[in-house]
Amino acid sequence: MSVNLAIVGATGMVGRTFLEILEERKFPIKNLYLFASEKSSGEKIKFRDKYYSVEKLDEKSFNYNIDIALFSAGGEISKKYAPIARDNGAIVVDNSSAWRMDKNVPLIVPEVNREEIKKHNGIIANPNCSTIQVVVPLKVLDDKYGIERVVYSTYQSVSGSGVNGISDLERGIEGIPNKTYPHPIAYNCIPHIDVFMDNGYTKEEIKMVEETKKILNNYDLKVTATAVRMPVKYGHCVSTNIELRNQFELTEVYNLLDNVEGIKLMDNIKENKYPTPLKIEGKDDIYVGRIRRDFSLDKGLNLWICADNIRKGAATNTVQIAELLL
Repeated sequence: MSVNLAIVGATGMVGRTFLEILEERKFPIKNLYLFASEKSSGEKIKFRDKYYSVEKLDEKSFNYNIDIALFSAGGEISKKYAPIARDNGAIVVDNSSAWRMDKNVPLIVPEVNREEIKKHNGIIANPNCSTIQVVVPLKVLDDKYGIERVVYSTYQSVSGSGVNGISDLERGIEGIPNKTYPHPIAYNCIPHIDVFMDNGYTKEEIKMVEETKKILNNYDLKVTATAVRMPVKYGHCVSTNIELRNQFELTEVYNLLDNVEGIKLMDNIKENKYPTPLKIEGKDDIYVGRIRRDFSLDKGLNLWICADNIRKGAATNTVQIAELLL
């Protein structure tokens, strides 16, 4: 079945990656519509040997009998235009934070909770990039042992801030002052992603806490997070400390994770094999390494989880959701 598909934010970093992945995965498209801001209107983008003209996004953009609309243009755009797209018959898969915690909007990672997609009312949310990569291994462990508590420490690349983040890193390396981050990111790390909340956490940290609970459908789960921006272009890594409910054997944990769709183990310390941003850049899988007991806890486990934040953390997961809709 071929569908009429629209991309909102088509000229952005994630929007262009949507197109790459749709082509790679041979997603069946009958008609393709590309939307962006007025400044990008008229730009030509190549897809499957054909050039498409980018149109300015407005209230009439969804009068084309669109079946699926992939959004990656920021929360304010999604809040305004996703309902318009839905009311015109499209199913929206939104990559912003606008709808993630709405109780009527499913928050989907296909390897974890694909059945929840049936509950959509025209809008489906794609989770935060860091949340996506951690909940896949967590789901496996929760099903087998139960999870009491999770502690996240993230090491997030500048592409999580889009082209402006990459620009800040490149400028900083050349000794030019930063524009996007509150401090220089070159040769530095910044424990500050998104805005600070009244409780001292950043919005990014709260996203990971609340989204983890929603995706795993466990609102009693104890979760805390510290999110840090690193001078790396692509790839987020998360040091994940887990307190399990039941006892475990490491060999069993290895075997469990080694047989999960979307996970690849990279864990051989004798050969210095473990995931790093450079190793996982451009890939769609979630890489797990440094698997070991936390000896400070009776049932503690440490994982090092890495994924390409632009692909699996954004575009690939969104396209996978669209594939489920087919």
